[in-house]
Amino acid sequence: MKTALTIAGSDSCGGAGIQADIKTMTLHGVYAMSAITALTAQNTTGVIGISEVSPEFLGQQLDCVFKDIPPDAVKIGMVSSGGLIEMIADKLKEYNAKNIVVDPVMVASSGAKLISEDAISALKEKLFPLALILTPNIPEAEVLSGIKIKSDEDMIEAARIISDNYHCAVLCKGGHHKNKANDLLYENGAYRWFKGQPINNPNTHGTGCTLSSAIASNLAKGYDLISSVGRAKDYVTGALAAMLDLGQGSGPLNHAFCIHSE
Repeated sequence: MKTALTIAGSDSCGGAGIQADIKTMTLHGVYAMSAITALTAQNTTGVIGISEVSPEFLGQQLDCVFKDIPPDAVKIGMVSSGGLIEMIADKLKEYNAKNIVVDPVMVASSGAKLISEDAISALKEKLFPLALILTPNIPEAEVLSGIKIKSDEDMIEAARIISDNYHCAVLCKGGHHKNKANDLLYENGAYRWFKGQPINNPNTHGTGCTLSSAIASNLAKGYDLISSVGRAKDYVTGALAAMLDLGQGSGPLNHAFCIHSE
């Protein structure tokens, strides 16, 4: 069985973070492992508290995984401090990790920054250059590229700038464009659109985590990057279209939509 590691925070309501990643990897037939960067107290209405682990303890988690069951792919989600980011980068280099997918969780849908400027600098300097692919949404792509994104052409230019700066592929997610669900993959100077139909579902908690984990799962199984992105997008579309409705806020996706319950 192929293996995948998620490095991210825990979501107590199960819709995003480590929990969403493990569900996604398992549903893809991949053995899922985790290194937890933080515990969160949260539900569909918001985050109540965060308890971050120490860089040393995160390093111990990563040592235990890589020394025993080396992952075929690694997904990295939200990491909010420079010390944790540096530890992750050091360990990924130490163990020569492969198929690294980084979901650069930095900016909320409202445009508010979720992590400090120091952490953003550490991501740019330490982690992004190790990635096979980055998966920013439009607000994050604007931060990373330094340009405003108002059109398809802007998405292409932003992805080019990011790819050139960090020498990796970029999947610029178009879900923040009104009435559009088209994503752009930019790799080695070429780009490809992955078209999608908007789904009228307000329950989108964990969509980015799920997509990046699905990409990592497919890479672990040996699919190339284009196929991995396409298959991941299809999976997220199915999970959204299942119209799961849980909680009082923006609820989670139905990660198990392809399993028929009795």
